[in-house]
Amino acid sequence: MKAKRQRVLALFLFFLLVFSVAYLGSLFTQTSVQSWYLALQKASWNPPAWVFAPVWIVLYGIIAYAGWLVYIKDYSYQRTRALRVFVLQLLMNLLWSFLFFYLRSPIAAFFDILVLVIFIIWMIYSFWPISRKAALLLIPYLLWVIYAATLNAAICFMNKI
Repeated sequence: MKAKRQRVLALFLFFLLVFSVAYLGSLFTQTSVQSWYLALQKASWNPPAWVFAPVWIVLYGIIAYAGWLVYIKDYSYQRTRALRVFVLQLLMNLLWSFLFFYLRSPIAAFFDILVLVIFIIWMIYSFWPISRKAALLLIPYLLWVIYAATLNAAICFMNKI
């Protein structure tokens, strides 16, 4: 019974960690999303603004769950390394919102998102031998971030940033 409670607590803490990052990112986003961002020229494939929040809520839930799936596996150096990559990609995710919306620097954000893509691939690669389910769950996150990178690049190009 104690082990089950510890697993549930760990799941809660993973969701708390990931959604805390999401919340901090939203604070950075709020500084410009209704002003500066609206004035930018965007790609024709840019979705309506209302799409972003639900997609990110689902993705953050998947990220938290995938991290937890790795965490509950037996302790190993491989698991520890995978969880470090998990934290690093969360930090790169948060940094993107800071760079793009708070600093209003799409070009810096673009370089960050390229690194974030690499970190997500590294995370999937690190998760695979520990939990294939966790690794596979992260593929939609990877695809969305690649898509977001194209949107970011288009903003840089179209606004000559």
